[in-house]
Amino acid sequence: MKNLYDQAVYEEIGTRIQLLSNQTERKWGKMNVAQMLAHCCEAFKVPLSNRPMKRMLLGYLIGGLLKSKLYNESPWKRNLPTAPNFIIKEQRDFETEKKRLLELIEAFYTRGPQNSGLYPHPLFGKLNSEQWGKSMYKHMDHHLQQFGV
Repeated sequence: MKNLYDQAVYEEIGTRIQLLSNQTERKWGKMNVAQMLAHCCEAFKVPLSNRPMKRMLLGYLIGGLLKSKLYNESPWKRNLPTAPNFIIKEQRDFETEKKRLLELIEAFYTRGPQNSGLYPHPLFGKLNSEQWGKSMYKHMDHHLQQFGV
């Protein structure tokens, strides 16, 4: 599994994001491209947070059982359930969300494994730096494939 802390992988993700346009159509799911970018921004706020986030009850119950699916080699299934705070229903500005996502990915990469993901994931609990790097890549890859890039 690729790791977003690796420079070549970081650059690959940035290049793929640049291939998106406001007109890019999804292959599955409900979000349009701007909503997907905003959704991914929300995901990056988790490892970039400067304080612990409240653990979800579901996380205590089954988070540990699902954790390895975050960063293993198996692709994620399409249309997986999403935490309510990650669901973007309102319309978003494509260019604004694209810029914001690229900035958040840069912050994740620049901070590096020692300064990102300092607190447990709200659903999956404690992740080590390798797990954070792989899971953030896998999340981005999943959604970029959703939009054909």
